[in-house]
Amino acid sequence: MSKHVAVLMGGLSVEREVSLVSGDECARALESRGYRVTRVDAGHDLPRKLDELQPDCVFNALHGRLGEDGRVQGLLDWMRIPYTHSGVLASAIAMDKPMALRLFGGAGMRTPEGRVMTLAEVLAAPPFDAPYVVKPAAEGSSVGVTIIHEEDSRALSERNDVDPKARVLVERYIPGRELTCAILGDRALTVTEIAPNKGFYDYCAKYTEGYASHILPAPVEETVLQQVQEWSLAAHRLLGCRGVSRSDFRYDPARGESGLFILEINTQPGMTPLSLVPEQAAHCGMEFADLLVELVEAARCDF
Repeated sequence: MSKHVAVLMGGLSVEREVSLVSGDECARALESRGYRVTRVDAGHDLPRKLDELQPDCVFNALHGRLGEDGRVQGLLDWMRIPYTHSGVLASAIAMDKPMALRLFGGAGMRTPEGRVMTLAEVLAAPPFDAPYVVKPAAEGSSVGVTIIHEEDSRALSERNDVDPKARVLVERYIPGRELTCAILGDRALTVTEIAPNKGFYDYCAKYTEGYASHILPAPVEETVLQQVQEWSLAAHRLLGCRGVSRSDFRYDPARGESGLFILEINTQPGMTPLSLVPEQAAHCGMEFADLLVELVEAARCDF
């Protein structure tokens, strides 16, 4: 019989709808390669569902909290079900942006100047002159990211979706270009420049066709391409990621060789038709289904 793969999708985070799209794309591609696939909408009854299914492995297509922050990974370790992507520790650290940036900086990678505060503290006394960036300390897909271009905090004070007591990461804004690089297994794929048609590469731009252009390989100096790939691989290894990850960068050409900054690493990159990792894999000659097969065949747990 063919290997039985449970594709975890949906979930309980604010990224549920994107995960449903990613999960369905992955499920159909794996079925095309002969796997027996069960789509699992991951709710509070997930342990019971998995116990009933007894899959050979799990393809984790969840995004956001409870899906890529180490918690579902811990459940799968406990149940001894092999799964794709990173394990508990790498997932938890990558989701906590301030912690990941601290490790990257300690390893010699350039990171934006930033502070961890509550939203109430930012409203009372912003740590930087505008422009600066405010983002949740632990979310993905640019959820909740706000760029403050004016010295008043009107854009923040009007937000009603963030608890004033919640941790946020406040960073100096880095002008320039958005770059990203995927690591598959232990190799860098390529570097993409993301060019939003307006504003910045927010949640809407990531998942709405026509809101941003992807240029690959990125039209930057060869030394910058190499540095992005080297730092992406270094970040992947530093956190102990496996399977696939994607690191995001800002590059300010006006600063020359010191203009590259790593922003974060994503251990559960999207797998939608607009997603960056499948696009980079295709650029390197790998079909979408073959990318997923590589992840499934490398699935494991840490217990």
